[in-house]
Amino acid sequence: MNLNFLLGDSIISPLGFGTQLNLEAIRQGETALQSHTNLSYQKDSFYAGIIDNDLLDEAFSRIGNLRAYTKLEKMMLLSIHQVLEDFPYLDLERTGLVIATTKANIDELGKGRFSEDRLMLWKLGEVVAKFFGFQDKPMIVSNACVSGALALKLGNDLIQSGRFDHVMVAGGDLVSEFVLSGFNSFQAISPEPCRPFSNDRQGISLGEAAAAMLIGPKTGKGETRIGYIDAVTANDANHISGPSRTGEGLYSSISRLLKANKVKPSEIDFLSAHGTATAYNDEMESIAFNRAGLQDIPVNSLKGYYGHSLGASALIESIITRHNMLNNELFASRNFTDLGVSRPLNIIQQHRSSELNLALKTASGFGGCNLAMFLKKVQDE
Repeated sequence: MNLNFLLGDSIISPLGFGTQLNLEAIRQGETALQSHTNLSYQKDSFYAGIIDNDLLDEAFSRIGNLRAYTKLEKMMLLSIHQVLEDFPYLDLERTGLVIATTKANIDELGKGRFSEDRLMLWKLGEVVAKFFGFQDKPMIVSNACVSGALALKLGNDLIQSGRFDHVMVAGGDLVSEFVLSGFNSFQAISPEPCRPFSNDRQGISLGEAAAAMLIGPKTGKGETRIGYIDAVTANDANHISGPSRTGEGLYSSISRLLKANKVKPSEIDFLSAHGTATAYNDEMESIAFNRAGLQDIPVNSLKGYYGHSLGASALIESIITRHNMLNNELFASRNFTDLGVSRPLNIIQQHRSSELNLALKTASGFGGCNLAMFLKKVQDE
């Protein structure tokens, strides 16, 4: 099979409207996580990454009618628009659209500002496809927090099957009353900015963001590109919201990926983890990584920068990983203090330069879903 590549991308987040702005913010040690006290649906203050509505409207007004679209739709449309600007000759008749989200426009529930079908995931896809003129019906991936990475896998599979020449993968979720109250019911919201893998971690911080990535065959010559190699998913069938205590699903996805691609753990240069900063998730990941022989691989979580953006998280982290590899740089796992899991991990504690040729991206989510994905640097002779 021909190799597909991560060709272009965009991140819309509180750190900036565009990938380069997000990268520079991370390099400067900035975070989207701020204390919020003025939301009507939350009495107590909490930390989250929330996009300013006025800034979003100002940016979106250049490409569309503000009143015609929800907040999430504006974020996703803006991200896709930025990618398409770099590929003006892309044939949308041969380009598929895959959207990753967990709750879509759930923030509009009961507000009556749009028709009721706008709450449906399929309708979000329809609105986005119509805005740009994608010819085929969009495909929606909603598999908890692996959705963003799983959408990339689906995009690659669709191209390999011959259905499309390219696929636009987009993801997005909001910090909504529905999501916040749900995590509150688990007592999983941290009173401080989240601290993945740390001994003083107290839970997650939520974040909202959208992202888009174009995947397809290479164009031009003489460029360094990041190729999508393979991805494997596995379900640990443990609990609707709690991960396997032995890391079985994540270990299975990683070990199968290693075996299928004949890769030794020592050949991996970087591991981008899920790292939600909950007690059970981080512990599960440490066990799975050690079982797979990855305990010495440099690893980070980006949740300290963005919070947990649900269906967008793994896509954003894949985009950041792509640019880390292109720039040969590793980002620190923000807010990390001292290791607080039972197995050793090589947590990245300072930004630094490093030659990166093969990266492993993992993600895990509610329902026991897990995914492991290889990205590889490819240079034309």
